Amino acid sequence: MDIISPGIEGYAAAHTQSEPELLKELAAETRRTRADHGMLCGRLEGRLLKLLVQLLQARRVLELGLFTGYSALSLAEGLPADGELISCDIDPHAEVFARRYFARSPHGAKIKVVIGPAVETLRTLAPPFDLVFIDADKENYPLYYRAAVELLRPGGVVAIDNTLWSGRVLAPDDASDRAIHALNQEILADQRVENVLLTVRDGLQLVRKRG
Repeated sequence: MDIISPGIEGYAAAHTQSEPELLKELAAETRRTRADHGMLCGRLEGRLLKLLVQLLQARRVLELGLFTGYSALSLAEGLPADGELISCDIDPHAEVFARRYFARSPHGAKIKVVIGPAVETLRTLAPPFDLVFIDADKENYPLYYRAAVELLRPGGVVAIDNTLWSGRVLAPDDASDRAIHALNQEILADQRVENVLLTVRDGLQLVRKRG
């Protein structure tokens, strides 16, 4: 994901407020035990997610893609005590890993994990949500986006990770490349929303629902 200079990325992280010690421990265990640890959102993006929740004064957040729980705890940290985060994932092992950290966090009680295909879970959820964070299987990104916009309140935000996809959106080749490129084009043409595609880590689409 070296689409941004590692030096600049490190400088930005160093000049961003640090995450809680529990999140540092979670990140360290993820990097130590998971071959796919590059999927970890990390300090810079995690602090941005928390800030988005606070700026929106969100009370209800949806996450598609739990991984090891770093982003879930970052989002939950920004919620009020009675706020709710629903995190969807297909991997029960991810839930086991994440719940160990949720149990030790003052924000863990705000998080509800739903295991199963997100496409099916989305059909069971009732609106409105204030924020939806999408960081799951890339080929279904367009489906997730469409469902997220329907679930979102007017003025709410969809945040979509990996939307620069290590630069592969410039010359899409496989199914994931094409799905992300198609999504970026769909968002740009969607009159229901306004958006900005940020060069944060691997690309972060911020999409605000008009109204």
